[in-house]
Amino acid sequence: MNTDLILTMLFNLVGGLGIFLLGMKYMQQGLQVVAGPNIRRLINKATSNRFMAVGIGTLVTMLVQSSSVTSVMVIGLVNSELMSLSGAIAVMMGANIGTTITGWILVLKIGKYGLPILGISTFFWLFVKNEKIRYTALAILGIGMIFFGLELMKDGFKPLRDMPEFESWFLVFKATNYFGVLKSALVGCILTMIVQSSSATLGITIALATAGVIDFPTAGALVLGENIGTTITAYLASIGADDPNAKRSAYFHIMFNVTGVLVITALFFPIYLPLVISFVEVWTGHPPDYQVAGEFVNITFAIASVHSGFNIANTLLFIGFVPRIANFLLTRTLQSDSPKSEYLTHLEFQPDMSPISAIERSGHEIDRMRTHTSEMLDKLFSVTPFSEKKLRSADKETRATIDQLFEREKILDTVQIEITTFLSDLLASTLSKEITDEARQQLRIADEYESVSDYIVVVLKLHLRLEEGQSFLTEAQRRELEDLHEDIVKFFELIHGEIEDDKARDFLAKIRKRSRKITSKIRDLRGMHWDRLSNEDIPPLISTSYMDIANGYRRIKDHLLNIAEARVGGKQRKKKK
Repeated sequence: MNTDLILTMLFNLVGGLGIFLLGMKYMQQGLQVVAGPNIRRLINKATSNRFMAVGIGTLVTMLVQSSSVTSVMVIGLVNSELMSLSGAIAVMMGANIGTTITGWILVLKIGKYGLPILGISTFFWLFVKNEKIRYTALAILGIGMIFFGLELMKDGFKPLRDMPEFESWFLVFKATNYFGVLKSALVGCILTMIVQSSSATLGITIALATAGVIDFPTAGALVLGENIGTTITAYLASIGADDPNAKRSAYFHIMFNVTGVLVITALFFPIYLPLVISFVEVWTGHPPDYQVAGEFVNITFAIASVHSGFNIANTLLFIGFVPRIANFLLTRTLQSDSPKSEYLTHLEFQPDMSPISAIERSGHEIDRMRTHTSEMLDKLFSVTPFSEKKLRSADKETRATIDQLFEREKILDTVQIEITTFLSDLLASTLSKEITDEARQQLRIADEYESVSDYIVVVLKLHLRLEEGQSFLTEAQRRELEDLHEDIVKFFELIHGEIEDDKARDFLAKIRKRSRKITSKIRDLRGMHWDRLSNEDIPPLISTSYMDIANGYRRIKDHLLNIAEARVGGKQRKKKK
């Protein structure tokens, strides 16, 4: 065999696949920035209505050009308990349909224009200042690379059809009967698991078929297997999830595709393949093996039809059973798992992680910080002596709550470190300005929640110090601090209220006005305290502890105000865009 020919083939195949994969990455990156706000609104609107969830999954995946990105986002939402298992199942069905759009993009007859598209869009990406135009150009640049890479792969595969050695080897995997279909599907599955991209294996399949190296039935069987191989990404994402429902979502993704492939392969020759061939002939006027100048011009259309037809049929097969499937997964899987960790995150940054998926997941962890900080405030009230003379720390129930507060403060310290590490890694990658601003906002908010938890424990320690010293606040002092605590709780609720797009300034003005009132109240408490010192004999420990507790609440209020300002700042930036 000619060594130069082999090297030329190898260079075309490796280079073409590399350019194709890089093009997919650039296209996804550009589309995610341009359509980012719409993607996030859509994915967060997914409800228990299975039909709406399927539609949302389809649209989101069409926009991000990756079912893996959608699957990982869904697992993050389920893990954060912001999406039900049945909603996640329906969204994943839609994601499988949406990912087939890649095949239809390749149907476009612009293969020979891949290089000029790539070149022209590069100038816009490099020299235009407007971010939306730049990332639109990046998406188009990616499309140009996809087509250019596909052309290189096709050129690399063409000599194979004239090699008897390859033909005799490939006969083992040729889809001429049921077992041949299963073998071809297995090859497609393994290849997709290795390259971690069903779009890449789809491109390879189309290049092989267009070059005439494999026939249409074999290409169709490879595509079926690729649907199973792509489930590995969602499964890997679920491994670190602490919610069993996240793992169940990944299990469904595998079950959905494996079951669908088993059904379609059983019907492949008698029903499915004839239906696809008839569809291609009706739409294009020619069968899949129609050739022009030695090239199979309809094969890409036919393969895209196989891909879409499989996922649509599979969704129709499963959609009526979503509640039963969810119930089965809830009752029959992961029953022996240990309880999930309630606090610690499982944020682990991967270089190829979608920025949208990453910022959503960190946002959910910060929302959990908010919930746990609120619970700490409630627990603080339940153990401090606002309505009793002493703390009763010897009481088992009270002691357990005190220990929980100390433990939760330590856990929130760890959570804040994990979020900071994750977001710092994210900020080191190439991001849009919107994602960069939001990541910085999240860093600030996470730090503020951690500080709030610190001062809650400071207040608790001051009460414990009083108890240890056998010193007790007066009834008036307890009532004053109780009122101050209630003011802080109400302030906490106020800063987390809904911020309307056109009323962000009014919201912040209201927050700052309430903040000044609390500060003024603490000043009044200080003045009353000095008056008491002039007229009463107050032990030094009680005197200093009383003011230190009030100042602790003031610091809590200050950090809550910082959270409100960060939230409003993020809202105003989004409004400008």
